Amino acid sequence: MKQSTTYQTNYQKLLQLMQQAQISNFCQLTKISGVSQWQLNRLLVGLLPKISIENLLKLSKVLKVPIDRLISEFDGNQSFLESLEDSPLETKALHLSDLEKVKEEYKQLQRQLNQHKETLEREFQKSSLEAIESWLLQWPTAAMVAQKNPQLSAVKLLPLVKPIIELLKKWNVETIAIAGEKVPYDPLCHQLLEGSGDVEPGETVIIRYIGYRHGENILYRAKVTPVKKVASS
Repeated sequence: MKQSTTYQTNYQKLLQLMQQAQISNFCQLTKISGVSQWQLNRLLVGLLPKISIENLLKLSKVLKVPIDRLISEFDGNQSFLESLEDSPLETKALHLSDLEKVKEEYKQLQRQLNQHKETLEREFQKSSLEAIESWLLQWPTAAMVAQKNPQLSAVKLLPLVKPIIELLKKWNVETIAIAGEKVPYDPLCHQLLEGSGDVEPGETVIIRYIGYRHGENILYRAKVTPVKKVASS
């Protein structure tokens, strides 16, 4: 019964750490970490001292928790720490040295991860700026000319927006409807403009401002007004 209680407690702890690390199941944890199911079972039944420092380091990295926290989470009866206290001085020093080495390796991995993240962000920004280079260079001048010459046709400015449209396509960002289009009202992807009144799903509305979706996610709902209100004005 005691072992079963220990197993259930450790199971819940490990499951919570897996969820935080976005790992869906134990098979995935085993595959990503390289730690066998047998070693995971040792962790679950409370045999933490039987697991090597190397495997603990692998789990620490994959679960994204410091090694000392991982040990404290699953060393319920302090057997791991007690084993260090009962060890000869030389063995104890060796264990502590390994633990410090693991902590340092973990910190180094964190630093490398942060550096990698910054590098990816810089590369993303660079590629995005290159994609809209023509817009960056031409739009400010075009906007200034348009302000000085109100008679300038807006159609002439449309080609300058093409790089932005191409970038959105590259990012899989799609528009929701077309401005001026009449469509059935869908509260999931449409938002009534303030003061438009109440509209039931399925009633015809007109798109005033288009919305955007990214894959299956709605970024901005299209803003709409009822067609009946347009007809009465």
